[in-house]
Amino acid sequence: MSSVNLAKRIKELRQKHKITQDKLSKKADIPYSTLAKLESGYTPNPSMETLIKIADAFGVGLDELIGRKK
Repeated sequence: MSSVNLAKRIKELRQKHKITQDKLSKKADIPYSTLAKLESGYTPNPSMETLIKIADAFGVGLDELIGRKK
């Protein structure tokens, strides 16, 4: 998955849940700057820990977070 697709997916989920980047970073317990870089596509390879925290904050699995279809 490209960082652009991940960035787009995080933004889509954030908008669907109607929360700001700031609220998501707090809910996921990750630095705001980390989330902002991810959502802008600046961070091409986020850590698994970061992805899990974001997925948990949205209440979705990793497959859904990264937009992987089953």
